[in-house]
Formats: sequence, structure tokens, C-alpha cells
Amino acid sequence: MNFAASFLQLMVAALVHLSAVKTAPVSKEGGKSKNEVVPFMEVYNKSMCRTREVLVDIYQEYPDEIEHTYIPSCVVLSRCAGCCTDEALECVPTETRNVTLEVIRVKQRVSQHNFQLSFTEHTKCKCKPKKEVKSTKEKKPRKGKGQKRKRKRERDSGGGPEAYASTSSVPRLHMSGLSLLVIGLIAAELLGSLNCEPCSERRKRLFVQDPVTCKCSCKFTQLHCKSRQLELNERTCRCDKPRR
Repeated sequence: MNFAASFLQLMVAALVHLSAVKTAPVSKEGGKSKNEVVPFMEVYNKSMCRTREVLVDIYQEYPDEIEHTYIPSCVVLSRCAGCCTDEALECVPTETRNVTLEVIRVKQRVSQHNFQLSFTEHTKCKCKPKKEVKSTKEKKPRKGKGQKRKRKRERDSGGGPEAYASTSSVPRLHMSGLSLLVIGLIAAELLGSLNCEPCSERRKRLFVQDPVTCKCSCKFTQLHCKSRQLELNERTCRCDKPRR
């Protein structure tokens, strides 16, 4: 499982790096359109397992402090969150640090004073096998009749301890259908875009290209141009002044 997970993470990292280089940010005319569609690679990159700022309830970290009221009642901390490429994996911290935050502690609405609380922040994250999956795989096989039947099947099939050792020493790659689908989608997105001729050498930022059909269309809509009191030129895909 570790071999498969490591191989999968390397594949995804390489594809994401290639995508980041290919889709370098460019200046956008007139800001974002209301009808703009966020590309798949941008959505995928933002959903990956990494540290993020999240709001954490103080009582979740200190459940015994019920006689006090804290202001604010929640704090912003860096915690691991995001999606993994296999349903058997989860986003977990590999490195942490302690941070001390100052809040106001009120007791029975009578006295209040500044108070320091210590919290754990995550600094590095990684996709690892879920605990229930790991514990299931680590269960030892039962000894008895089952082992005898297994040895008998090995003898009948011409195999044995030597044959088993030779095959088990070769690392096997097990990937779920979801993992293969993710890699396929990323590869298709990148390869399709790389094989298509650019819509325009000088005005690439004004066009949107379908990576499968290579069809070019205007990034801005007629509605977007009209909101700026302009008209969409479908040939150049620019918002031009209306003709009088």
C-alpha cells in the first residue's frame, strides 16, 4: 500500500507541476466575469492535501473549561485538510508546532482578564492510509485448517514456498478506480491542451480552448462586455466600443 501511495503521489505531483508551468497566471481584462468557469486543474490544485487556515472552537480543544467564557470563542489555526487521490487515504499532519494565543477569559460574567491558551498547529501534511484500513490489513492470519488447505493448493498448483517468495518479493501496485480516474483526467487535460494549436499567439488570454476538441471560444461573454457599456467582438474576442 505504501508503494502504491508513494507512486501515485509522485505521478500527481509531476502532472500538477507541469500544469502549473503551462497555465502561468496572466493579467485578466476587466477582472473576473460572473459567468467564468473555474478550470479543472485550478479546482484540483486547491483541493489537495495541505495546511489551511481553519476556525477551531476553543471548547473543542479545551472541553473541560465549561465554567469560563472565552472571547473570541474560536481561533484561526493552521490545520491539515484536503482531498487524497485514493479513498483509502486521509490527509494527516506529519509535523506540528505549539502556538500560544491571547484571549479574554470571563468567569460567571463577573471577572475577566487576558488569558493565554496553547494550541497545536500543523506545519506539514501527507496522505496516509486510514486507521481502519491499516488495522484490517495488519490482522494476522488464523492458524489451523485454513493454513493446511492453503499449502495443499500450493502443492497442487506446482507452487510452493520458493515460488511464493519469488512473487511476493516483487512490489505490487494496487490502485483504486478513483485514483486511476484522477490520473487519467489530469493527463487528458494536460496532453489535450499541449497538442492543440493556440487560438491566438498575441491574445491567448482572451480565448478559452476545449482540450478535447481544440475548439476556441471567447473568454468574455456579451453580457460581460455590456456591463462595461461595450460590445463583444466575436472575431477578436475583445470588448470594443459600440459602433454608432
